[in-house]
Amino acid sequence: MSLVQSVDNVALLPAYLAAGTAVLVLLADLLLARSGATVAVAAVGAAATVAGAALVGAGGTRRTFCAGVDCSWVFDGRAALVAAVFALLTLGVLGLSGPLLRGGPTPVGEYCFLLACSMTGGVVLGAAGDLITLIVALETLTLPLYVLVGLRRGSLASAEAAVTFFVVSVVATTVTLLGAALLYAATGGLHLDRLGALLADLPDLPLVTAAVALVVLGLAFKVAAVPFHAWAPATYDGAPLPVAAYLSTASKLGGVVALLAVVQRALPAEVTGPVLALLAVLTMTVGNLVALRQRRTVRLLAWSSVAQAGYILAPLGALALAAGRAGEARAGAYAAAVAYAVFFVVLELAAFAALVALRPAGADGGTVADLRGVARRRPWVGAALALALVGLAGLPPGLAGLFAKVTVVRSLLAGGAGWLALVVALNAVIGLAYYLRLAATLYAAPDGEPTGDPVGGGVSGRAAWTVTAALTVATALAVLVGFAPQLVLDLAAR
Repeated sequence: MSLVQSVDNVALLPAYLAAGTAVLVLLADLLLARSGATVAVAAVGAAATVAGAALVGAGGTRRTFCAGVDCSWVFDGRAALVAAVFALLTLGVLGLSGPLLRGGPTPVGEYCFLLACSMTGGVVLGAAGDLITLIVALETLTLPLYVLVGLRRGSLASAEAAVTFFVVSVVATTVTLLGAALLYAATGGLHLDRLGALLADLPDLPLVTAAVALVVLGLAFKVAAVPFHAWAPATYDGAPLPVAAYLSTASKLGGVVALLAVVQRALPAEVTGPVLALLAVLTMTVGNLVALRQRRTVRLLAWSSVAQAGYILAPLGALALAAGRAGEARAGAYAAAVAYAVFFVVLELAAFAALVALRPAGADGGTVADLRGVARRRPWVGAALALALVGLAGLPPGLAGLFAKVTVVRSLLAGGAGWLALVVALNAVIGLAYYLRLAATLYAAPDGEPTGDPVGGGVSGRAAWTVTAALTVATALAVLVGFAPQLVLDLAAR
């Protein structure tokens, strides 16, 4: 019996463009040996990946690498949205990296190549149709970040952050692979849709419960959900600022997309729902409470991103209660999680872009005290950072963050998880304290000299325009998605 496998190269176009970008970056660095040309190739490749994802996604769902009805590559509207967001994040981080790459010790070719490889993993992740493709894509997204985190040469904190990230991520991958292997042993299948059908017909088996728990917990490491979060603050703070921006956005988005795929299509909501609900409550509560005590800026943003992960997981945690309800309630929970993740990464990127613009080239994020009164000296950058902070807090005029939290609460109420909606609301109130404290510090009157590296004039020179462009685009996106939220929600629901 012969098995004919279909291959649709149009469906694979975004992956071709992303992987081709990585190859072209290597060739440009080898043949041209000019940092500007290498960065330009990476930026053009990321922009082409955005265009390719939009073009293929507009044509409807496309499937390839199929054996019968089971396909390992499913490129639909949501996959197009994920691919475009990863490519835009890469483009934004390249803009933020201008001061770091110009005249610094960071090797430009390797830096851009690693970013392009990570982008390729993100593009593939959104379209993964089976567990193996999903896990490999997630590791392709994550592996280059181990090196990028340690690129602050001569910094012990950077080296420690890279080692911490590597060890924790390897453990998480091992746990996820063990869960996938047990699922295969119990069902004989790895395609997500087939797994969902097979698990629905199986009786309650301890092996299946253990496998589901291992997969969910392994992916929770990637999202930095409590109690698997300890690596995030130290890793973010030790990494170069543009890399920390990519970690807190792209890496977290990758974990959310992977969790969403397995929960929506493969794993039984009755098992995953209570686990994710507990993780969501712990994550948002611990993240917010610890963020209140932070004095270093990047650590504060890191702990706040832990709390934000709890808000993203909350709709998925309500799926067990929504299992017996109408399909609209379940679809609304999935769409709310994706939409919140998109809103979060846009606002988080804007916050890090402003921080890069305020700090000297190559410096770390410094302390909150270092930013005291900075909006008085640099009003536009300070206003952009304040807008991102109030957006993350869910207050106007940060309409994107406000809509995101309203969407999550509405999905929880529609799914019958009113108690979880109340927890989200209470934690949002706690989060106001540190977001508004940092925003107020930006406009406070200077109180002597800062204790850490001075903010000074921030980045300057020819590299400053890339940071300015990235900050402008990120802030504009943060504003625009607040005025067109339904578009993001509709794309997430597809």
